[in-house]
Amino acid sequence: MAVDFGKTADDYARHRAGFPRSLFERLATFGVGQAGQEVVDVGTGTGTVARNFALRGCRVVGIDPSIEMIEQGRQLNAEAGMQVDYRVGAAEATGLAGRAYDVFSAGQCWHWFDRPSAAAEARRLLRPGAAIVICHFDWLPLPGSVPEATESLVLRHNPEWGGAGGYGMYPLWAADVSGAGFTGIETFSYDVEVLYSHEAWRGRIRASAGVAASLPAEALESFDNEHAAMLAGQFPDDPLRVPHRVWALVAWAPERNW
Repeated sequence: MAVDFGKTADDYARHRAGFPRSLFERLATFGVGQAGQEVVDVGTGTGTVARNFALRGCRVVGIDPSIEMIEQGRQLNAEAGMQVDYRVGAAEATGLAGRAYDVFSAGQCWHWFDRPSAAAEARRLLRPGAAIVICHFDWLPLPGSVPEATESLVLRHNPEWGGAGGYGMYPLWAADVSGAGFTGIETFSYDVEVLYSHEAWRGRIRASAGVAASLPAEALESFDNEHAAMLAGQFPDDPLRVPHRVWALVAWAPERNW
């Protein structure tokens, strides 16, 4: 399935709110996200992770292959009066100077990469003792929930979509960073509810790999209309209470040279 998030950059910027503040508060207990740290955020998209680190006084470079997503990130930063150095590039080969960063972060994107190559690039970029952070924030398709019904509808319109039925846990990512030489690997997860208006949930779903990023325009319109009708008929409460899971991995570059 061909996926181009540039096709849905506007919905992505408006309706994918990104990780909750609580994640960054928990990362702070690991010493990640301290004022003055140099951070590179790969797969940055519209910059939701990058902006959270910048809010905490970090100097952040955001890397993404989509110029449309980068442009949305720049606009959001301008509106917020914040600074992130956005650059078009790949997580596996950023073109940045080696051994120059305190944190390498990847939010909601690790599965899109050549993972061993991205982990090796993180190791190259980080100073000894610096941190790699991989995090995800996924809706949970619990029985009878809005995500379960929405996933069923997406699959009717796009049977090639492989993102249904997830449970928001990523144990294999630990092997990726271990293989690149990172140590002291820790993971954590916790569940939260996110409030969405009907309009916002429709936008959130359009801004996903199985919908606007991969469907042609006519199929997208058909899906969105059916989605709106399904929400009105089956889930009339507004806002919707949507279950989500936060998952994160933190590991460390060894305190030695290559």
